[in-house]
Amino acid sequence: MEILGIDIGGSGIKGAIVNTNTGELMSKKHRIATPQPATPENIAKTIKEMVDHFNWSGKVGCGFPTPLAHGKCLSGSNLHPSLKNVQIDDLFHKITGLNFNVINDADAAALAEINFGAGKNKQGLIAVITLGTGIGSGLFYNGQLIPNSELGHLTYKSEPFENYAADSIRKKEELSYKKWGKRLNKYFNHLELLFSPDLIIIGGGASKKLHKFEDQIKINAPIIPAENKNEAGIIGAAMAAN
Repeated sequence: MEILGIDIGGSGIKGAIVNTNTGELMSKKHRIATPQPATPENIAKTIKEMVDHFNWSGKVGCGFPTPLAHGKCLSGSNLHPSLKNVQIDDLFHKITGLNFNVINDADAAALAEINFGAGKNKQGLIAVITLGTGIGSGLFYNGQLIPNSELGHLTYKSEPFENYAADSIRKKEELSYKKWGKRLNKYFNHLELLFSPDLIIIGGGASKKLHKFEDQIKINAPIIPAENKNEAGIIGAAMAAN
């Protein structure tokens, strides 16, 4: 099935038509800058522009960078405070006339990884952890998504762990990979204590640098790098509407 996948980020909104059976992009990616301010109305107009670019009239899947519950934003996250409590799937339907399935952006990227990447055919409890500006997560049991896990918000010294161990913190504090790895070890030990995952897949830019810090992480679950490229958010978003 071909579905339009849209990945909304803080700086750009990317879309492409996806074959959800193979994970292949059936069109060229199209990118539009995220509007500033990123209010619900401005984002909706940009989504309409994206839909019109592809002359699309079918299903649409969308990855959205806020915590969500059944298509409703639980906060504005880093986009805009006015997004809190907005039923974002209904808003996009209203302005485009199309049916949208909206999921958290980290869940979308993780869906692509589980179906077409390092998590393919893996069973048990799998955590896909993206290390970037923050710490994103997708949690799966026997291939089924457990949505909205937000495991970067596990706390350390009364603060979200992502404020202590995200890749952006490594860069900001100019940490060596050894020191950063020790921080990540605390995070992954806490995650393992709570969830006992069978496998952890590292995504984000840090997936290419796992060899630089993995020797600092002492947990029982195996840790492997993600395989998907920059299209993961688009592919997973489309799959959510499958």
